[in-house]
Amino acid sequence: MVEKKLQDIKTFNWIILFILGAVSGVFMTVQFTLGVILGGLIIIANFSLLHNTMRKAFSDQGAMRGKKMALIVKFYFRLAIMGLIIYILITNGWVNPLGLAVGLSIVVLSILNFGIRAAFRTSSREAV
Repeated sequence: MVEKKLQDIKTFNWIILFILGAVSGVFMTVQFTLGVILGGLIIIANFSLLHNTMRKAFSDQGAMRGKKMALIVKFYFRLAIMGLIIYILITNGWVNPLGLAVGLSIVVLSILNFGIRAAFRTSSREAV
């Protein structure tokens, strides 16, 4: 059940990336569009890596299987790599920082969409 919901979020990540990339490609500059697309790819990859790390760290019963320190180190390593990539993209002028910020917000938009849809499903059941 949880995997199905997580798969819905992952699918919606790609849908939002496609929509934002297409709209940006039509109305914005190449640097802005590249920022949206690269930001989206970075954050989707980070979200997937976080999912894999968490799945490996916890058993089906919710108990931790690995060491907490290894989990924390992986998190900060992934964050540092993501920060380095963002730094390189912005300082070299390859992307528009605002476009990059829009792309990096894709996972937030997906989770927000999932929460709103879940709230409407819950409230519509109560009304029936």
